Amino acid sequence: MRIPEFAFSLILSATSASAVDRSAVEAQFRTWLDDTIWPMAQSEGVSRETFDDAFGGVSLNWDLPGLVPPGADAPTEIKQRQAEFAAPARYFRQGPVEGATAIGRQMASRHAGALAAAEGATGVPARIILAIWGRESGYGRVSIPHDAFEVLGTKAFMSTRASYFTRELIAALEIAEAGHAPERSMKSSWAGALGQPQFMPSSFLDYAADGDGDGRADIWGSEADTIASIATYLERHGWVPGRDWGFEVEVPASVSCALEGPDQGRPIADWAELGISRVGGKAFPGHELEGEGYLMMPAGRSGPAFVVTPNFYVLKDYNMSDLYALFVGHVGDRIAYGMGDFETGWGDVGSMLRSDIAAMQRDLQDLGHDVGGADGLPGFKTRRSIGRWQEARGEAATCFPEPEMKADLAE
Repeated sequence: MRIPEFAFSLILSATSASAVDRSAVEAQFRTWLDDTIWPMAQSEGVSRETFDDAFGGVSLNWDLPGLVPPGADAPTEIKQRQAEFAAPARYFRQGPVEGATAIGRQMASRHAGALAAAEGATGVPARIILAIWGRESGYGRVSIPHDAFEVLGTKAFMSTRASYFTRELIAALEIAEAGHAPERSMKSSWAGALGQPQFMPSSFLDYAADGDGDGRADIWGSEADTIASIATYLERHGWVPGRDWGFEVEVPASVSCALEGPDQGRPIADWAELGISRVGGKAFPGHELEGEGYLMMPAGRSGPAFVVTPNFYVLKDYNMSDLYALFVGHVGDRIAYGMGDFETGWGDVGSMLRSDIAAMQRDLQDLGHDVGGADGLPGFKTRRSIGRWQEARGEAATCFPEPEMKADLAE
């Protein structure tokens, strides 16, 4: 849905973005807008007036990441650290979690009518809508500083994903043509995500909703429209009304962490028969027992474990990160039920560079494991592949990459 924002560094080859003639590239950009983008926009019903208004005063933003200007070579090396895919504990720092919870409760009261309407129309619980809203834009309090046409135009013209951003640029022009955005206020993140729900433009066209009945889907200035749009997105991605997102559990040593993943689901009652239990002595809700559940261990044996439902993977459709979906479910529960921290703490894992994890993934692939791609991101396929590799060596499975494993895998 949206592109996650993360910190990273690029090491460019000899011909770098700073070495090109920027004034010449700016001229090429204006020609490209007229010769390439305008015909595409016109074919989608965008007027010349809308087009000219969108790009009036817009120039290239040379500070955006991932740019490959004409005359520059592509990056030769990328090294990245991400909270989503590094130390999981960083994603659940006390301050952000408690802040999202406290403000979420205020918003639950302030916008009770809009939340009830959205929940009634879609089946998506208000607490989940609130948690996403809080994560994406701090309930509308976080500044969304960029001109969307500057960002999308720059990335469509000279980024490593130019084709993708070209499609999003045309979608943004369609939004402007329809009059949804406030006058001169098509604001986005550095990645082009729009408004309080942080929708990419194509997602706006598919899921933005009019929650306040004024005929527009204003996700920049209308809380009711923001709430309705988040709920609509989740509903159309398959949210199952009446089911929870998941439960923190205790996983006995007799149950392998390599059983993790949405392709290894079984009824929650079956997980319970294997000895998996909810933390704190709670029972699984009776209506959940026959529903399918999936083991989810985002830090392997070095952190809390969960049995999640199909709704967890609907949350992942909003942002493809296990920890994002877990944050949303957890904060939603804290808002609605007053729950505290996870019963199990996060272990000291997740300090590796993505480039190092990618090397481990390639070694696992050479051994016949499906790691989901050597991208340096330890998702469930990588975690359980590590567990299976450890078990094949006669070791206790931990199911998370650790520095000392790198040399053993490379042998």
